[in-house]
Amino acid sequence: MEESHDRFMTEQIERIKSKLVEAKETDENLKVFGASSHKYTLGEVVSKEDIVKFETKYNVGLPDCYKAFLMNVGNAGESFSSSAAGPFYGIYPLGENVDEFIYENTEEYLKEDCKLYPKMADDFWMELTKNIDSNDDISDKDFDLELGKIFSGILPIGSQGCTYYHALVLNGEFKGRVINVDSERCKPRFSYELNFLDWYERWLDEVISGDLIKDTPSWFGYTMGGSASDILKIYFSTTEYEVKIDCLAGILNKQKLDPEVLDLIEEEYKGSNGEIQKTLLQILTKVDYERAYPYLLDFTKESLLDVFQFVFWYAKDKSSDWLKVIESNIGKINNEETFRFCTYLLKEMNIDYARFIVPFTVNESENIRISAYYSLGQLSNKSQYIDVFIAGLSDSSNIVIHSVLQALDGVEDKRLLQCYKFIAEKFPKEQDCILVNLNHRLKPFGLSNTTIKNIDIDVYCKGKKWFQFWK
Repeated sequence: MEESHDRFMTEQIERIKSKLVEAKETDENLKVFGASSHKYTLGEVVSKEDIVKFETKYNVGLPDCYKAFLMNVGNAGESFSSSAAGPFYGIYPLGENVDEFIYENTEEYLKEDCKLYPKMADDFWMELTKNIDSNDDISDKDFDLELGKIFSGILPIGSQGCTYYHALVLNGEFKGRVINVDSERCKPRFSYELNFLDWYERWLDEVISGDLIKDTPSWFGYTMGGSASDILKIYFSTTEYEVKIDCLAGILNKQKLDPEVLDLIEEEYKGSNGEIQKTLLQILTKVDYERAYPYLLDFTKESLLDVFQFVFWYAKDKSSDWLKVIESNIGKINNEETFRFCTYLLKEMNIDYARFIVPFTVNESENIRISAYYSLGQLSNKSQYIDVFIAGLSDSSNIVIHSVLQALDGVEDKRLLQCYKFIAEKFPKEQDCILVNLNHRLKPFGLSNTTIKNIDIDVYCKGKKWFQFWK
């Protein structure tokens, strides 16, 4: 049995070596996220002695799949922290950055069992992190102790950017699994592959297939891998709701789908409901907008927000198709996110959309008023709506006033000066960045939040210069 396992691992290592060459050729322009940094290069392999040295230092046994990679494929490279080619910014050199999660006494915690598990409940994670997250006065010593409890048995193996990492489970039931970790303590997510080599080979497969060749982060390893057809087989073979959702998330991550797959997704959409139906519609919109269009129209009865989001994310060049829908539903919009995505679509239409937006400048929601004024500020003819902006400058919310001042960038209308003077008098000290924005608006008039207090606006507007009021 062990001999068979070793032979399988040897074959996989050889496949990985070949696929590394193929991936580099496929992504010759280094479009995959992180590829421009690691350039698909790896340094020299490590020796067995180096492995033993690391394991002895930390009193751990590295997973066989990870050791096989280091000893047969390569170690280190030219990416961030000298990382070797791999997902995101690559794979750290052996022994480097082991303290990304646990800053002190790392040796004590790496050898312990990992407490995390796939599909862990939110309550479990909150309980595990509560001593840090609910205690602002925690000491440095206790903070380090808590980090040790949270991230024990997990070896950081690469950066995904910002506070996100991929890591390897060293001990316990899930030894050898790759886990996605946020050092700011968002709940970790296990990759679907059962060991490091499968995870790494899947990355290469998705580079070669083109799924990862895009300019934005793909969040590789956060969704189910495999071909869309294989994922659909799992979808149709299970009755578990969560597995079905995972399957659809994996398909959504694909760049393109075969017509046969789209046919199955369309048929499934017709007989589905709830979150599953919504995700199926999202897939259709992403891959084939024309096919999705009639279903999107019908789905506006369920959720304007989802329709507006799907169109903006995947077919913003078709935004004009939705003008009549917006016209007939504008009075029903009372949700901040729905309104925001509605404005995104309107902006894409290159029309004067003020007639839709102006009523929302007096909405009871502060955030909707902020979005409304921001949207008006994007219009090239916004100076035609001075009266609306004047009303906004006396809003009860400082944040709205701030937004109105920013929206008035480029508008030099003397009718605004009385409002500007009122604001200068109302805010003798800076609050919510109001004065800094007020001064930007006053600069073209040769005024500031201080000097405008000393002028008669009516006289000023008739032509007298501000400095003459000092005489």
